[in-house]
Amino acid sequence: MATIFSHPAVPISLFFFFGKKKIPVLLAVFGIFFSILPDLDVVAFKFGIPYESDWGHRGFTHSILFALIMSCIVVFFRTRLKANWLTIFLFLFVSAISHGVLDAMTTGGLGVGFLIPWSSERIFFEYRPIRVSPIGPKNFFTERGWIVIQSEMIWIWLPALSVSLIGVLMRRLIKYRNHDEN
Repeated sequence: MATIFSHPAVPISLFFFFGKKKIPVLLAVFGIFFSILPDLDVVAFKFGIPYESDWGHRGFTHSILFALIMSCIVVFFRTRLKANWLTIFLFLFVSAISHGVLDAMTTGGLGVGFLIPWSSERIFFEYRPIRVSPIGPKNFFTERGWIVIQSEMIWIWLPALSVSLIGVLMRRLIKYRNHDEN
């Protein structure tokens, strides 16, 4: 899996790309939470649920259905998010599903159950440049953990920063063009 530090890169980059007029700060916070939420399934290990189970790690909570359900729940209670329902839904759905997408690009594990409950197949992408993270803080703060962070800086944070900068520069360019025309 990618680390808990890097899953928020997607909603953060989208927040900066679109700006706080389109993605209010509170919605961005929800997006960050949604990008991490699928890994709550690690508690399954404590209950003896095996990794390969639909309810195990990278199972149902990493599925498209889970992202849809969670996004719809928030849309239903959206009054304080100060954005239209479609923006809320799409931002949260992309934030949640990005978790599985990043995990499917890692070098280890059993794949991601994107299609659970319709299929128990675990999926990896053909291109998998992100080093898989060890589970648990004890295993993470090691030389292997440092290798994972370096991998994520290149394959997650650098592209996220690029998306953010493009959005900020586009908004500034549009603002200056509109200012010059008036």
